[in-house]
Amino acid sequence: MSLSRQFIRFAAVGACGTAVQYVVLGAGVEMLGAPAALASGVGYVCGSVVNYLLNYFFTFESGKTHAEAATKYFTVLGIGWCINTGLMALLVHHLGWNYWFAQILTTGIGLIWNFTGSRFWAFKEVPN
Repeated sequence: MSLSRQFIRFAAVGACGTAVQYVVLGAGVEMLGAPAALASGVGYVCGSVVNYLLNYFFTFESGKTHAEAATKYFTVLGIGWCINTGLMALLVHHLGWNYWFAQILTTGIGLIWNFTGSRFWAFKEVPN
């Protein structure tokens, strides 16, 4: 599958996980009074489970075992979680940004990181 087609699929799948993350972020901040970085981090974890299954079957049509693919995918996403939560803490809690603007920027950076790690490592097929 071409890089551009795969990226479009990855972004579409990511929209599902992002919706989950944004709902948790909004509810966490507005209803529970949680810090934005914490709510975003929890939402990221919730969205990543949805994204793994959709990316495994739809985006990358992986032939890898779930043990191998999930281990690598969640390693990539673990680093992505650190990027997301760290940037949210920096932008919102230290620089005073609106948490929605900070999350939109952070989501864009995370999209590039997660796609690159997923395509070139987590779901990369090794030729026989």
